[in-house]
Formats: sequence, C-alpha cells, structure tokens
Amino acid sequence: MYIDLPEAELRDYRGSGREPADFDAFWSSTLEEARRHAIAVTAERVSTPLATVDVYDVSFAGFGGQRVRAWLRVPAGADAPLPAVVQFHGYGRGRGDAIENLLWASAGYAHLELDTRGQAWSGSRGATADEAGSGPAVPGFLTRGIEHRETFYFRRLITDAVRLTDAARALPLVDGRRLAVTGISQGGGLALAVAGLVPGLAGVISRVPFLCDFPRATVITDARPYREIADYLSWYRDRTEQVLDTLSYFDGANFAQRATAPLWITAALMDAVCPPSTVFAAYNRYMGPKRITVWQYNGHEGGGVDDDLLALEALGEVLTPS
Repeated sequence: MYIDLPEAELRDYRGSGREPADFDAFWSSTLEEARRHAIAVTAERVSTPLATVDVYDVSFAGFGGQRVRAWLRVPAGADAPLPAVVQFHGYGRGRGDAIENLLWASAGYAHLELDTRGQAWSGSRGATADEAGSGPAVPGFLTRGIEHRETFYFRRLITDAVRLTDAARALPLVDGRRLAVTGISQGGGLALAVAGLVPGLAGVISRVPFLCDFPRATVITDARPYREIADYLSWYRDRTEQVLDTLSYFDGANFAQRATAPLWITAALMDAVCPPSTVFAAYNRYMGPKRITVWQYNGHEGGGVDDDLLALEALGEVLTPS
C-alpha cells in the first residue's frame, strides 16, 4: 500500500534535512586527504569459463589509502578504451564473484564494480575489510561511528566510491571522458554522492536510492536499514541533534544540489525501505538535467528488469558502446 505523500505532493517535496554551512569544505578536505595517497590501481586478468567477457581483479587506494577491491569486466578481447559504467551496490552486498553481473560488459561497456567495504553479507560476497573501529552501534552499518562526521562509516564508503572513479580513469581499458555511475538502493545513494563530488560524469543512474532525507526517513518508515538510526536514538536519547548533524553531511539531497551530470532516477510508491518522498527530496533538488520514473505498484524492487532496460536506454544517450 502507499505509505507516503500523494504523487502530486511528491513532485514538489524538497526534503526536511539541513545543509551544513561547511558541507563543501568537509568533503573537499576529505577527498584531498584521500588523494594524498597515490591511486596505485592494479588490474590482474582472472581466469573464468566465460567466452564473451574478460574479467580483471582491480585494487586501488580508497579512504585512508586502504586497499579496496573491484571487478573490471569488458567485452572479450577488448584492447582499446571503452565508455564505462561504475556500479555501486545495495546494503549488505559486496562485489560478488567474477562470473556474476554481466549486463554492462555484455552491452559493450567497461564495467567497474565496487566491493563495499566491510559488507558482503547479503546476496553477494566481498573481499574488502573496513579497518576503522566504532563506538556503540546498532547491528548494521548505519550507526557505525555516527557520533561524528569524521568517524561515520559512510565517509569511508563514499570516499571509496569517488576513488573508484579516479581508478577507472587511470585504467587503459576505460575512456575516462565517457564515465557513468549507477546503483540501486545504497548504490543509488552512492551514485548521487559521487555525482555531487566528481566533475565530468557523462550520466547518473540512481534506482530507488537510499541515504536521502534522513530526518524524514527515520520517522516515516519502520523498515531497515533506516530503523537502525531510530533504534540507536531510542537508547541514546540525548544524541538526536548530534546524529542528525552527522547525517546532514551524507544526505543525498545535499549532494544532488551540487550535481550537474544528466540523471535518471526511479522511485516506487509502495517502497517502505526507501520511501518515495526521500527519493523526491533528492530528485527535486538535483541541479542537472533529470528524469524520474515512478513505479506506482512496486516496493523496493522498483522496476526490476524494466529498470535495467531504462538504464541501458538512458546510457545509450550519453555513452556510445564500441
């Protein structure tokens, strides 16, 4: 059932979150610190039984110079720079295995797939640890280090995502001038963050994105992962303002206000995991060319394979496969 505002009101909703005065300074210093470490990207060909796709095991310097893993998949035999799709994953997922996730390479693109640090417990495996510690936290990742913006888990993950675009542009098989980012749920939120932090992207595909309009999300839905924040604040009752201040530096709606690449975004009106108003908060504040697809009778699955087809069509407008 519908759990949020009527669609007509969603079209005007711009969010309930705050925008810190030093938002840009915080992210500029965070990325400057990360880039003090050479990207040091490596890509080693791995043996697979696949006949139409070549796969490379990629490693690069992410947050704090820590080694982060990714896959690079390209059409078999590719030996020249290709337009590229950089993909980020949903909550709990890692990069998976070499023979998974073949859509983008099959469509003719170089495909970079981030290994989500410390996750990989739901749906796919991973190989990247999260080396930072945390104070008291609710099980999951959404309250790890939430007391301070510097220690919050998503500072590390968003930095990894940005650094993967740096790594992509350093790879001989990637045409760095034709680079798009994509993701579903958490991955969609990361795509919005990268869109606000990385200039020169060709396109952004953000499907039912997570990490948007935290103040509303934490009170409008009882579903996880947003429930983790409510659970945390039910115990640490004196930290509400402190937590909301931290989250404001990671809100997709704030990144959207700094993004100019063409955006294709989806929302589902029966989505209790990422309620549609939180998606529209980011969409309505997005500064670049944008289109939204609304699925009236879907939950967090969104449009499924229909979203895949829309994404392929959208990227066909801004990327030209070889």
